Amino acid sequence: MNDERTATVIGGGPAGLMAAEVLAGAGFAVNVYEHMPSAGRKLLLAGRSGLNLTHGEPLEQLLSRYGHAPQVAAAVRAFTPDHLRAWAAELGSTTFVGSTGRVFPTAMRATPLLRAWLARLTEAGVRLHTRHRWLGWAAAGPRPTILVRTPSGNTAAITSDVVVFALGGATWPRVGSDGSWVDTFAAAGVDVRPLRPSNCGLLVQWSSHFATEHAGAPLKNVAVGVGGRWARGDVTITAHGIESGPVYTLSATARDAIDATGSCTIDIDLLPDLAAPEVLARIARRRPKDSLSNTLRRTLGLSPLAVAFLREATGNVVPTEAKALATLVKCVPVVVTATAGIERAISSAGGIALTEFTDGFMLRRLPGQFVAGEMLDWDAPTGGYLLQASFSTGVAAARAAAAWVTDGG
Repeated sequence: MNDERTATVIGGGPAGLMAAEVLAGAGFAVNVYEHMPSAGRKLLLAGRSGLNLTHGEPLEQLLSRYGHAPQVAAAVRAFTPDHLRAWAAELGSTTFVGSTGRVFPTAMRATPLLRAWLARLTEAGVRLHTRHRWLGWAAAGPRPTILVRTPSGNTAAITSDVVVFALGGATWPRVGSDGSWVDTFAAAGVDVRPLRPSNCGLLVQWSSHFATEHAGAPLKNVAVGVGGRWARGDVTITAHGIESGPVYTLSATARDAIDATGSCTIDIDLLPDLAAPEVLARIARRRPKDSLSNTLRRTLGLSPLAVAFLREATGNVVPTEAKALATLVKCVPVVVTATAGIERAISSAGGIALTEFTDGFMLRRLPGQFVAGEMLDWDAPTGGYLLQASFSTGVAAARAAAAWVTDGG
């Protein structure tokens, strides 16, 4: 009689691989099915910019980033940034906290971490099946049975004690997360909220001249505001809008405003280190014969790009009166018409509604089947919060799955 406990994990990204590791450690025979030729591709993509694993801010502050998703916050509380850093260190990837609080591997690369992780999973008996795409479910039975298309094109039915789904969102589909699971889950009666871009660029209808001349150039050290929220840093002009850190931070607020009204006005403070009265005082000290360009460049110290940006935002009708000019420099309005496409977003909002799964991430409609990672309807800013929650929900779903089997379902 075979008493071996079995687990199936669908998706070979951070959440899926972490679930596989926890389940293997709990004594399960684990099979991971990944439709790409290799696992961890999105982790490698994130590693191109240094692999921001998590954030070093105080735990309670970090947990507030997931305030709209209490199950996710609880998972992060149970598997914290300290736990994640210790886990990475066990795999030979020590980490450090950068000047902005973001946590990176000392090597600033994902490859060594992923290679060591996959080797440890293999040693633990986890079997990784690449080029296997999940298709849905077989007829209901006493244990979950999923269907996968094999590399030969055949359909295989896989039965196990528990299943953990970690299929990702819909960003960067070329590395695996294409959102193709949405319709299948919806057809099974699961409430899936539309996937939308998050932590993404914003589209602006620049003039052809401005876009041609300045695409790729950064507005240095500015502040961006929308809906009463502000973020500081550089803003990169693109051919079709703006992007980079501060924009990503505020993109969800802008996205929601666009969804509600069709457009959104953001404000850009070109001199965030100067209070409005100081900007006005500097303008007042200009020489009577100074041109507008000289006032902007010499008196206020604006870069040529900032001057061109002012002209673009006002239709080349920049006010010359001191108070009006100071007000504009501190709050340049820019109309945003849409978010950039989800395929280039850092993450996606939407996914399986929070009411569809238990605190242990088990689907209420599908007993013995759990979900983790970006499939869930949660949204968080960049800065390591995304990967942290993916790892943490993978741990939480696997622990709950193991307990569910132990308790007899």
